[in-house]
Amino acid sequence: MSDTFRLTLAQLNATVGALEDNAGRVRAAWQEAKLAGADMVAFPEMFITGYQLQDLVRKPAFAADVQRVLERLAADCADGPAIGIGGPWPGPDKPFNAYFILQGGKITARVLKQHLPNYKVFDEKRYYHAGTPQGPVSVGPLRIGVPVCEDGWFEDVTETLEESGAEILLMPNGSPYHRGKMNIRQAVTVARVIETGLPLVYLNLVGGQDDQVFDGASFVLNPGGVLSHQMPAFDEAITHVDFTRTDAGWRAVEGERVVLPDTWESDYRAMVDSVRDYVAKTGFSQVLLGLSGGIDSAIVATIAADALGPRNVHCVMMPSEYTSQESLDDAAEVAGNLGCRLDTVPISGPRAAMNEALAPLFAGTEPGLTEENIQSRLRGVILMALSNKFGAMLLTTGNKSEVAVGYATIYGDMAGGYNPIKDMYKTRVFQSCRWRNANHRPWMRAPAGEVIPPRVIDKPPTAELRADQKDSDSLPPYEVLDEILEMLIDKEASVADVVAMGHDRAIVKKVEHLLYISEYKRFQSAPGARLSEKAFWLDRRYPIVNRWRDGS
Repeated sequence: MSDTFRLTLAQLNATVGALEDNAGRVRAAWQEAKLAGADMVAFPEMFITGYQLQDLVRKPAFAADVQRVLERLAADCADGPAIGIGGPWPGPDKPFNAYFILQGGKITARVLKQHLPNYKVFDEKRYYHAGTPQGPVSVGPLRIGVPVCEDGWFEDVTETLEESGAEILLMPNGSPYHRGKMNIRQAVTVARVIETGLPLVYLNLVGGQDDQVFDGASFVLNPGGVLSHQMPAFDEAITHVDFTRTDAGWRAVEGERVVLPDTWESDYRAMVDSVRDYVAKTGFSQVLLGLSGGIDSAIVATIAADALGPRNVHCVMMPSEYTSQESLDDAAEVAGNLGCRLDTVPISGPRAAMNEALAPLFAGTEPGLTEENIQSRLRGVILMALSNKFGAMLLTTGNKSEVAVGYATIYGDMAGGYNPIKDMYKTRVFQSCRWRNANHRPWMRAPAGEVIPPRVIDKPPTAELRADQKDSDSLPPYEVLDEILEMLIDKEASVADVVAMGHDRAIVKKVEHLLYISEYKRFQSAPGARLSEKAFWLDRRYPIVNRWRDGS
């Protein structure tokens, strides 16, 4: 019996529903593993289908297609390393979340996920049956225990695998990014290694799917929690891990340990990757956005240029009589620094036509929010017309602070297909702009340097929908607003808790009111990159009609 085993880890980007494309990526990685003399090549959870599938996984025709693709993949890759790959397996009335072992032209084993996450962005109890306890699978000289993603968080699964003869643990994952996630993963997996005394391979997906970004960062631990391999975060990578049999059991031979990015870089990278994959996977190649001269549209333009390249980003300035020369200059400077196309389409003519059309009905009323919203909606009409005419996806530019309190116009500046900064509070937008100006990475496709002018970052935020308008006219200062929102949203704190921090109760109640009455806007808003554990959509689901208010 051999005392060595080479396991190839394929940290790759799958596309939901693209079964043949995903299978093609498997074949290419399998071929690379074969040339490297691997005994097995492993792919993450649900790789053959992409993840998350939501109700698609329950469609019978889809399930049949998945099995056809898997069986052909097994036949095509018969002469070479075994394959471990995740996908759904049909059950009585709903499928299992399974991990398949392909060897010698056949599917030789299926490991069924036992613990189904049903919190935050996960609804797996809706979609899957839970599997029953299983022992390890045999590949060559090695007995491999496969705790599928959530199973690795439960001691009972890994304990059963160790007691039934597993010699290493292979943990395939579809684990999406949020701030601080890596520390949680490491703490959990180190605990499993210490409890079982077995080496553990943590293999994660990479790439964007709707609002979620899978950040890779796969790694290997030896007994004692010693890190032997650390794969990159966010990048696709193929790594060959050599295991050797020792007197104390199987051990991973030390390999490369890359340095992982910090929180600011990780957040920015998640936004860039989410735009890149959402645009590409939905069939687009270019984007456009309204570039106002403000900080939010500036960072969205920069994210888009880093994701797709400046030539694929079309910026449009749509001035009114309230647009300052400073804003015109700042928009031009941002587009020029990035190398993006900038066109100017004034809204003065369309606005005059709207005023004329509505004048008989508006007679005797005072101009106000309605007239301000008309400006925003005219801009939305112009941008959507350009999107329809030229086939570029429209990006929206509202930050989490604005999205939270409804400081945005539905069917106006909220119009569009994707919002990169939807889960980033305004105060973090400021800091992210400064971070991007000071840092450049090989994965960024826009130029290095101070692409966002300091004046854009430092000037008081304004929507410029009336004379001398400032955001602070309607909202508390962002450093105050964001602290209140983080407590109410991210920590689900009570009004009394927030007031105890030193905030004025009237302001807290106003923010709470705005948060609840804006639910209908968020329900109709574009998806955006998830950066936190309380992103709007799957993480935080509140009723649109809701009369409850916190009386504390």
